[in-house]
Amino acid sequence: MKIKQISLAVAFAAAVVPALSVGTTAHANSTNTILSTTSMTNTAYVRKSTTGWTYNLGGTASNMSFGKKTHYLKNYPNTTWHATQKRYIVKKNGVKYLYYYVTNGRGTASGWIWHGYLTPKSYAHTNTTSVSTTGNGTYASILSAAKSQLGKPYAYGGNGPSAFDCSGFTKYVFSKALGQTLPRTAQQQYNSYTHVSAANAQPGDLIFFGTSAAAITHCGIYLGNNKMIDAQLNGVITEATNVSWWHTVGYSRPATLS
Repeated sequence: MKIKQISLAVAFAAAVVPALSVGTTAHANSTNTILSTTSMTNTAYVRKSTTGWTYNLGGTASNMSFGKKTHYLKNYPNTTWHATQKRYIVKKNGVKYLYYYVTNGRGTASGWIWHGYLTPKSYAHTNTTSVSTTGNGTYASILSAAKSQLGKPYAYGGNGPSAFDCSGFTKYVFSKALGQTLPRTAQQQYNSYTHVSAANAQPGDLIFFGTSAAAITHCGIYLGNNKMIDAQLNGVITEATNVSWWHTVGYSRPATLS
């Protein structure tokens, strides 16, 4: 009798195990599916480790394909990657992943990469002086100094005059136009001066972008009418501020301009 009971128990277990195995794979997909693709505020990242590739993603939203591997992070030890789009994907294994579309500073390397291979870049500079002074001058002097740099290339940590990053550009312009010393980083510039509302922002004020007041990632010189001059990946340009890839955090007024 006992032998019969044991045999029945073994038979029951054998029947249950295959059923459980099927259950663990029930949520697997036959294709890679794109859930969403959206623009994001231009955010700087560096590699978290030497692991990871960028890809060319192809196909359709319901049947996305991983194309050719384009760039191996191991070969880019000091590169700043600028993420401008994000894409949520459900792979064939049923797991949801976040990918960023990234481009290096010179625009010579780009592709989609799993976000876990990257880490946000610290905007600390060698010259991190927190000196801030207020100034007086004219809008014309600020505009003239800013326009004279149009077309100059972007370089992370660039203080000019041959190349700039965003806060290096604003610091250079105020120094040339007014003899005024601004702090070095965008975050310090945001923190150092009186904030003004969007409705009261004037040409010559600074405009700041990021995810919050404590996470400023970009700045420019406001021109009014939702325009600014700034140093970004395409160099020093005049561009719109009310577009999807810029998230305006606020404005500050380093100088009294007439």
